[in-house]
Order: sequence, then structure tokens, then C-alpha cells
Amino acid sequence: MATRRKAKSKAGRKRKKAPTKAAMRKKAAKKARTTSKKTAKNVSARPLSPKKSGPTAKTAVKPPPAGALAQPGAARATSNELAQAVSREQRIGIVTHYYSHLSVATMRLEPGTKLCVGDVIHILGNTTDFTQKVESLEVDHAPVTEVGPNDDFGLKVIEHAREHDDVFRVRS
Repeated sequence: MATRRKAKSKAGRKRKKAPTKAAMRKKAAKKARTTSKKTAKNVSARPLSPKKSGPTAKTAVKPPPAGALAQPGAARATSNELAQAVSREQRIGIVTHYYSHLSVATMRLEPGTKLCVGDVIHILGNTTDFTQKVESLEVDHAPVTEVGPNDDFGLKVIEHAREHDDVFRVRS
């Protein structure tokens, strides 16, 4: 008849000694020596692959036109252009949610505004900035042509929109 052995408790196990600081330094120095030798050996022994042997082709950057260098703020929008852009746009609401797998944004419209299919909107946020034409609006999975501020609706968007992004209607 076989006898069962009694399980050892945690207190009965033999504890290993922690290495001293000097032993840790020696181990680290030895590891550094061996790894540096291996890397030097591997680099010199291995030839470059034919794909990486030549320089890679990079796209050339066009220099700015000669007249643009004389104008210090040529690349930036002036305050007048920004004022015109703001006057062409009317804030109509904000994005409340974005469904990435559908590319659909839900929005909340401001009181007194409406959105129709065919309107051009501009969605603007910290990392979002795009303009698109409204091609599809849905309320409760049913297509509609016009929505008001009390409607819970979805809008198909062409780029990623984030919650709390502002939505503007662009006037032509």
C-alpha cells in the first residue's frame, strides 16, 4: 500500500539567497562583454542584402516659388481669410458619437437649425478638419431627406470624426 506524502508549506521551502551588489555588477559586465562581441561578429560576418545595398529612392520636395520667399506669411492664412471662412460657415451642431465600423457620426443640432441632404458641412475639431456634402441621413435606420434639432440621426461621413467636434454648414 502506497503512503501519501505530506505537502510542504511555504514556510518549509528553502529560500534562495539574493545576489549581492558585487555579484550583480559582475554579471552585468560579463553580459555586456558577450553581447558586444556577438554584435560585432554578426555585423561583420553578414553581407548586406541586395535590396538594401543601394540608397533608397526618396521623393523630391518641390522648392517654393521665387516670389513666396519674399513674402514672410505666404504659407499661412491671413486674418482676413480666416474671417471670410468664418462668415461663410454657420455652426449647426456637434458630433455626439462616431461609429468607426460604419463611418457614421451621430450629431446634435442646435435649436432653430435643420440639415438637408445636399448641404455641404465642415466638421472641425482638435485633430479633425474636413468638408463633405451630406449624401445620406438616417433616423431610426430609415433614410430621410431633412432632420431637425430634436431628431436623433446618423450621418455617413468620409473621414474619422470624433465626439465634441463642431459641425458647420458651408454657405456657397
